[in-house]
Amino acid sequence: MKILFIGDIIGRPGRMAVEKLLPGLVEEHQIDFVIANGENAAAGFGLTPAVLDNLFALGIDVVTSGNHLWDKKDILPRLKKEPRLLRPANYPPEVPGTSFGVYEDKQGRKVGVFNLLGRVFMPAVDCPFRIADQVIAGLKKETDIIIVDMHAEA
Repeated sequence: MKILFIGDIIGRPGRMAVEKLLPGLVEEHQIDFVIANGENAAAGFGLTPAVLDNLFALGIDVVTSGNHLWDKKDILPRLKKEPRLLRPANYPPEVPGTSFGVYEDKQGRKVGVFNLLGRVFMPAVDCPFRIADQVIAGLKKETDIIIVDMHAEA
């Protein structure tokens, strides 16, 4: 299985680079599953529904995020109902959105993905390591392939 993880996509230039390069990378390397951090994909901060749809249309299977996800409030309704858009799992449970999931790659294999936020220079969140242990234990019931996006400053 080949998984491509794209770090922070920053604004329109980042989206244009993904649009230009992703199809060739997927074809050349026979990529089965694509994950990208999209929290800064809309004008450099935040994410909008239109930009999210564009990322999925480009072939990204799961979009992870971080502290800037909340910078564009119009993403909130989509965050509540789009299972392929992940918010950090170590936000309090009442924060809207999905923080982990099990998805299928192009070959039908199950891939677990979740997202965590570091605690240095970030808003107060739960310990990412304790949360990781809990999420991994749950995901291992469905798959042995687990990808973690740890979004941190230091």
